[in-house]
Amino acid sequence: MAGQSIEGGLRFAVLGPVRAWRDGQELDLGTPLQRSILGMLLLREGRAVTPNEMIDAVWGEDAPPRALGALRTYVSRLRTVLEPERPARSRPELLTSIGRGYALRLPEDGLDLTRFERGIAGAETARKSGRLAEAADGLRAALALFEGEPLAGAVGPYAEHQRDRLIERRISVVETLMDMDLELGNHAKIVSELIALTADHPLRERLRAQLMLALYRCGRQGDALNVFTETREALIDELGIEPGPELTALHQRILAADPALAAAPVPAEAPQRRQQGEPAAEEEPPHAHELPRPAQLPAAVNDFTGRRELAGRLRSLLSAQSPSAEGVPVAAISGIGGVGKTTLAVHVAHAADDLFPDGQLYADLQGYTDEATAPESALGGFLRALGIPPDVIPDGLAERSALFRSILADRRILVLLDNARDARQVASLLPGSPGCAAIVTSRGKLADLPSARLIDLDVMEPDEALSLFAAVAGPERVAAEHGAAMDVVAACGFLPLAVRIVAARLAARPSWTVASLVPRLADEQRRLDEMRVGNLAVEATFALGYGQMGSRAARAFRLLSLPNGPGISCGAAAAVLAMSAFEAEEVLESLVDASLLEAPAPGRYRFHGLLKLFARRELDKSEPPQARALALRRLLGFYLASAQSAHRLAYEGSMIPANLVVVGSGRAFDSADEAVAWLISEGDSLFAAINQAAAAARTGEQLLPAADLLVAMEPLLESGTHTREFDQGTRAVLATAQSIGDQAGELRARYVLGRVLFAGNRLREAEEQFRRVHKLSAERGEKIVMGEVLNALAVVVGRQRRHTEALALFDAAMGFYRENGVPAGEALVLSYSARDHLGLGQAEDAIAAAEKGLAIFTEIGSGAGTARARYHLGIVLSRVGRLTEAVHHHAECLAFFRASKQRVWEQRVCSRLAETFIAAERHSDAVRHAEQALVVSREIGHPYGEALSLTVLGKALRGLGSVTRSSDCLRQAFEIFSRLGAPEAGDLKVLLDNIPDPAGKVVES
Repeated sequence: MAGQSIEGGLRFAVLGPVRAWRDGQELDLGTPLQRSILGMLLLREGRAVTPNEMIDAVWGEDAPPRALGALRTYVSRLRTVLEPERPARSRPELLTSIGRGYALRLPEDGLDLTRFERGIAGAETARKSGRLAEAADGLRAALALFEGEPLAGAVGPYAEHQRDRLIERRISVVETLMDMDLELGNHAKIVSELIALTADHPLRERLRAQLMLALYRCGRQGDALNVFTETREALIDELGIEPGPELTALHQRILAADPALAAAPVPAEAPQRRQQGEPAAEEEPPHAHELPRPAQLPAAVNDFTGRRELAGRLRSLLSAQSPSAEGVPVAAISGIGGVGKTTLAVHVAHAADDLFPDGQLYADLQGYTDEATAPESALGGFLRALGIPPDVIPDGLAERSALFRSILADRRILVLLDNARDARQVASLLPGSPGCAAIVTSRGKLADLPSARLIDLDVMEPDEALSLFAAVAGPERVAAEHGAAMDVVAACGFLPLAVRIVAARLAARPSWTVASLVPRLADEQRRLDEMRVGNLAVEATFALGYGQMGSRAARAFRLLSLPNGPGISCGAAAAVLAMSAFEAEEVLESLVDASLLEAPAPGRYRFHGLLKLFARRELDKSEPPQARALALRRLLGFYLASAQSAHRLAYEGSMIPANLVVVGSGRAFDSADEAVAWLISEGDSLFAAINQAAAAARTGEQLLPAADLLVAMEPLLESGTHTREFDQGTRAVLATAQSIGDQAGELRARYVLGRVLFAGNRLREAEEQFRRVHKLSAERGEKIVMGEVLNALAVVVGRQRRHTEALALFDAAMGFYRENGVPAGEALVLSYSARDHLGLGQAEDAIAAAEKGLAIFTEIGSGAGTARARYHLGIVLSRVGRLTEAVHHHAECLAFFRASKQRVWEQRVCSRLAETFIAAERHSDAVRHAEQALVVSREIGHPYGEALSLTVLGKALRGLGSVTRSSDCLRQAFEIFSRLGAPEAGDLKVLLDNIPDPAGKVVES
């Protein structure tokens, strides 16, 4: 079939029903709506399509309220169909997310429309070269790819519009083919075909004229005249108009039996176009008016480095016939200043010289200066280079553009337009003939440039940047100090201009070492000053783009450099800028379009490191300290309000959210899972804001939002993803609180620090912090963590096997929660205290407490509380031999913890399940869960969890008879417990002392 005529890989068809094949087997593309979405992605040829565009395209004005959700579902299903073997959670390779939209990466020749347009281009080339029969065969082969009505089965306004366009495109090609057949003398062969075509398209005068001429040449003059009469009647009846001048003139000529209408002799095949440098045949005199061959490209750099894959793709684009209506390949390369757009474009243009034998045109449009080149001026230069005398070049832009396209119509010329400001400056400078191509470079993303393939040029890969540095500075010097060289290019942000400048400075100073550059570039205040040599300077390059921004965008660019975080969400940026989310997104996207910000994911933004330093310099010049401090306070307020919402959902019934001092609004969440996921994704930015606030705070009022944010982020601690950041951030806030005498900040920081220490099983240190928090809370009458710290103290004391003391502390916590009407707190105390009852041999009390805690959490609808209560109840039931019930409760809470990404709890539950399976003598199941616990504990860096997992794994392996591996696991666990000072070390020592080795001897611990 036409749609799968090329074997192997993925193939798609739109010239008929929307279909797809993999290795010759047709794929099930699902519903018409799903096929419509795929059809739109295919026709966009790898360019991104936003969700709003897709919704408008598929549903139009009848879009349902949940169209966005349905769209995402269809996209997900298409990804599954197109990449069935893609691992879960891995990035799609074909239907990818780009910015806020989707794009489909098509394999070469993977779409029938692409092959159709390429066939037409080949036929046009053959026709221009005089190979008319070959051209006609090419068109017939291309038309054979149609399998009925294009986009059959696809629905929606976009499909309807594109279907009409493709039908029109097909009939236009058919008309061209009929002209060729008439020129080849095939009039008799095509009469029947033309009769059928005119019946299907009765109002197309070109087809009617072709039929009249074919009939006339077959000696059927009367039939030819009848066709005219029928056509005239149809036009008058349907449209109320007379036939056009061409058809009327043909009618008159047939009536007059014009001899010129007779079939002309079939033209001989013309020779191939002479290649550049090939001598002309002696019988071919030079053309009397041959135009000059322009060669205006700037010199290519001789140390061009990297970008090999992208350069290859660009060459392929320039050499391929575009499937767009205009047919001219246009590559629009965008990126920040200094990223190497011009260097890449010039390199590719020189490498593609063989594709454009009629020459190359170049213009620096100076779009980012105050004297940008006018399109009229650039066209004047092009026309003069093409040999047009100045006195005949028209004055107007439209006239010059039309003349330019006319001259290029039968030539193969590459046009390189460098440093364009916008699409408006470029549009009239593009060729209009398929044989030509264009490369455009711009800092802005020229999304509104018709038919352009947008290429967002990123910084170099580290190894590419290092190669460039070595090429300029000298390979021997770089090889001798490889580590220092990598530090240097990293400080340059892998930006080619910065790397080249720093390398040139080093090359000009033989006495310098590579290592001597490292401290120079480490100082962020002076880094940009180090990146200048001669007329080149990174700061000056950035200033060109910054100078073109409006006042609102420029101020946003400056203020967004304030936060120390690695990136920022749209909501957080709105807080910094004191704008609505809609206004902020508009400004952020304008900065992305200008290549002054990056958008690594939908709704997230970040600076290139050097651009951030430049923005901060401009900020220092323009914004007073009070404005900067206020912007950061708004950001911290947004984070705190969002974390408050997250804590409220993650820990239903907790007193903490109500006692946070929140100013401003934040993000709302629909579920606890969404809330925890937000904390994880924003973790690095949250800690950056905390540390930044702690460093700047001079009063308790300034420090309190950062301290409250630490407490509100407590659910993140359970994920195990940011333990080190919690430790560092908490100590930073604590140090500031102590230095300024802020007890409110101190008790909050000490509470979180105690939680961090407990997570690392540093029990005595954690107990000390919790006791100080309890004392401070009591002295100040602060309730924010009073119940939590009493409960935490009880857990820490119980972990040290001081069970009686632990139960007394639990009683105090219970009294506090009851006094303040916090049933979730009561349930928490009951659940945790069960293990201490068990430690004292009070099995019935332990079961009763755990079951009552679970009942309360279930009644108030706390998902996290219910999961924790099941965890503790499962432990108690396992210890008393009710193993099936224990497995049930642990399996239930494991599902919750995995779904909510609470990996610390996931590790704990897996370990407890393994213990229960050992007791049930299901040692294979025990090994499986113990190994899962071990993997998680190592991934999150949880040594106590690792030791616990190794202990239970060792016991399970012994049950399977794997004595050697069992002993290794137990010995590793003993070493970790000993290092942590955990009481479990004593238990393991007794166990290890009594384990015989294979020779029958007791193993020393």
